[in-house]
Amino acid sequence: MGAVVVEPGPGTMVLSPGQVLDRASMHLANTLLGNPDSAAGLEVLLGGLKLRFVTGSAVAVTGAEGMVTLNGNELPLNKAVRVAPGAVLEFGRALFGLRYYVGIQGGISAQDEPAQEKALPAGAALTFGRPLGHGFPEVNHPARRAVDPERPVVVRVSRGPQAAKFDAGTWLRLTSEPWILSPESDRVGARLAGRPLDGAAASLDAAAEEPQHQPLASGSVLLPPSGLPVIALAGHPATAQSPVIAVVREEDLDLIGQARPGQMVHLLG
Repeated sequence: MGAVVVEPGPGTMVLSPGQVLDRASMHLANTLLGNPDSAAGLEVLLGGLKLRFVTGSAVAVTGAEGMVTLNGNELPLNKAVRVAPGAVLEFGRALFGLRYYVGIQGGISAQDEPAQEKALPAGAALTFGRPLGHGFPEVNHPARRAVDPERPVVVRVSRGPQAAKFDAGTWLRLTSEPWILSPESDRVGARLAGRPLDGAAASLDAAAEEPQHQPLASGSVLLPPSGLPVIALAGHPATAQSPVIAVVREEDLDLIGQARPGQMVHLLG
């Protein structure tokens, strides 16, 4: 087993691939290193993290784009890189996208598993599995370019299981008017701000129904009484009462995880 020590860095968590908000980036980091898809990695919000390697290993950094250095030299992103004992890996502020993903060969574990949505404390010790032999797997699929914070995020949606309860005008507004990612968004859901959708557009039958808990999946676009859509993310509860008017396509959901508060979001129906 190897070890690495964490220096202060806000918003860094040890997560399994099913818990991360940009699954494609975590998958790429593990693939580059030859780790199994189930291997845990680090999700680093915006940057500010410093890792000191007690033992040598290999790392891959994917997702957001910014200045990441290894012993003061720029580290190439989206590539597996050998790390010597005593090396220091530092993350500058993300310039594109929101979340870096860090894979370490052998997969990461924490001695004291942190609660979700809490930063790893300074001096936390992480361990990782035994590195592989020489060489890395050949990866044929290129990395997705990080999200540009100055451009709208466009995600495709299909009609949700309760879409029929709303009239055509509600669907048209949902999929044609621009939305803004609210600062109140979190790992549970991406909250969209804008002109509220008219709750009266729901059919009279729907209005008369008692709210019922229904199974909830990541990517579900909920329409609560406020009329402001919420996209369920990795930390969502198992069920919800609000109707699911739309569902974000699986291949586009990771883009929401890299969008920044205040960034424009288009739901393309």
